Amino acid sequence: MLIHGGGSTIKTSFANILPLLAAHYKVIAVELQAHGHTSDRNKPESFTQDANDVAALLAWLKTDSAYFAGFSNGGQTATEIAIRHPAIVRKLVVISAFYTREGAIKGFFEGMQHATLNNMPALLQSAYLEIPGNNQQGLQAMFEKDKERMLHFKDWKDEDLASIKNPSLIIAGDKDVVTTDHLVEMSRMIPNSELMILPGNHGSFIGEIYAAEEGSKMPEATVTIIKEFLNK
Repeated sequence: MLIHGGGSTIKTSFANILPLLAAHYKVIAVELQAHGHTSDRNKPESFTQDANDVAALLAWLKTDSAYFAGFSNGGQTATEIAIRHPAIVRKLVVISAFYTREGAIKGFFEGMQHATLNNMPALLQSAYLEIPGNNQQGLQAMFEKDKERMLHFKDWKDEDLASIKNPSLIIAGDKDVVTTDHLVEMSRMIPNSELMILPGNHGSFIGEIYAAEEGSKMPEATVTIIKEFLNK
């Protein structure tokens, strides 16, 4: 189960690694409320609601459990799934996500307060608008809901992370939006976890659309490690 980042689609977050994963696994690529091909509804976004939506989708697909991999905000959703719905999680891969506000790099939340749609990467905007039925109004609504979700982000408690018994792999770049100290602490909080810090920024090591580096073999290397973790 792949869970994309905020303001993103499955294509923008995972297009460069999805074929590598699909060659070995049956991949469920979900797009959450107001994102990509999924319609919006008259309520705010939250990681709790996203987690419940993904759990409901898995039940609708008559699938008892899956491996979960989430990038950025998708990593926070995947974490919430492991906390709230542990029985459906075989293994957990959290990519470039923090569990407390202090885990973000300096200025992250301050900058979010003043962010406008103009700050959203153009590639993410165009990817949303290219999908039939989507329009500028929907793009603005998605941006505002994503922004509000982050501005009201509430820390998970240490005991929440300690409750995650599923084997977990935490991945991020050394120049990511989450600090390396926080990643180490997160890996200590989750009992059965492994940590991998790679050279790169937010999403470059998985080939995310606006961070991908042409010709880089890093996404392929990242998938190799993920496969090894899932298969052992």
